[in-house]
Amino acid sequence: MAEPGEQLPEEVLALIFRYLPLRDRAAAARVCTAWATAATCSAVWHDTNISCDCELKDMLSPCLSACLNHVHNLRLEFEPSRAQSRQAATELLTALAGCVSNPGLRSLRLECHGEKPLFDAGLDVLQAMHAICRASRTLHHLDLRRLPFTLDDALVLQTAHCCPELRSLFLDNRTLVGSVGPESVLELLKACPRLCTLGLHLASLSHTALKALAAPDREPFVLLALRCACPEDARAPTLPDEAWIKLRSRHPGLAVELELEPALPSESVMRILQPSVPVAALRLSLSGDTVGSVRFAACHYAATLRILEGLGPVDGIGTSLGRPVSTQCSQHLQTPAVPTVLRHPPPTPFLCKRSASSKAGAASGGGKAQVQAGLQGECEINPAVALHLVKDGVGSEG
Repeated sequence: MAEPGEQLPEEVLALIFRYLPLRDRAAAARVCTAWATAATCSAVWHDTNISCDCELKDMLSPCLSACLNHVHNLRLEFEPSRAQSRQAATELLTALAGCVSNPGLRSLRLECHGEKPLFDAGLDVLQAMHAICRASRTLHHLDLRRLPFTLDDALVLQTAHCCPELRSLFLDNRTLVGSVGPESVLELLKACPRLCTLGLHLASLSHTALKALAAPDREPFVLLALRCACPEDARAPTLPDEAWIKLRSRHPGLAVELELEPALPSESVMRILQPSVPVAALRLSLSGDTVGSVRFAACHYAATLRILEGLGPVDGIGTSLGRPVSTQCSQHLQTPAVPTVLRHPPPTPFLCKRSASSKAGAASGGGKAQVQAGLQGECEINPAVALHLVKDGVGSEG
């Protein structure tokens, strides 16, 4: 500890100030000249997390506005259904885009929570995102998975033309409308040769895009996250298995994440699950007929599958799947090289037997109770599926 009257080194102050919210950083900068120097140095602002719900007043004071020049990686949280929170996020993004002397924003992740906004809301946020993409030519990572607004071709093309150094882009957000066309994705792949991670709705991916990814001069591609939820996804043309074979041969380290929503009929699910897709994570709804999907995954994805998630109600699934599917899955997924995650609520087919207490938990919608019962020895959980269970009753992130 420093003696009374002795000033802590600037490096130590900067290490402390980087964990403070914006208003506290502003307060620290007004204490003295030494604290102001430490609170506004680049080390404090390089990696910044901002919550607009906690920083609504004086968020962009003159003292802190100049510090936006030092922000390289930004994680921004706001509640889009609240006009005040959304306005604060918009003002921050606009100010960040207007930093002429900014050496370069590298990473931007938007985290939205709270109630879903109105369908036509979010135009202000999307306009600010356009400004960010125009100004940040050094942008490497853009994550919009938690942005509930409809993303369109204009934003993708803006990103493609202004951010040639892009490494990862996630557009697979939870919107009900898929407005990003395959042509825009193809333009993105051509304009951003270093792009190695991409998240899309299924309807945005085309056979031509798979060919572009398999081109000989393409840098290694590591992750393709596909979400199938909106009507456009269900009507998307089938991507031939031959294209996946070529892509997998070109990028042997490629991992594909598939999330299939309950709105899809079983025939659509089976059309999407091509045998040669290197599926590392498969998230299925348990509200419909999942027998064929689980059998298919156990048969074709045993070498690559790391995460198998069942999402949906528990009751009624056990009788539809039965013990044979559980046995088949365990034969393929019980090796240590293929850890599998059981999500909340735990799907019945992966429970070899259920006690009275676990059944009561399921009847009341308590998937968490089933997991806790399994941890306490009250029911036997298939170890092939329940390798990672945490205290709150949900699977780990893997």
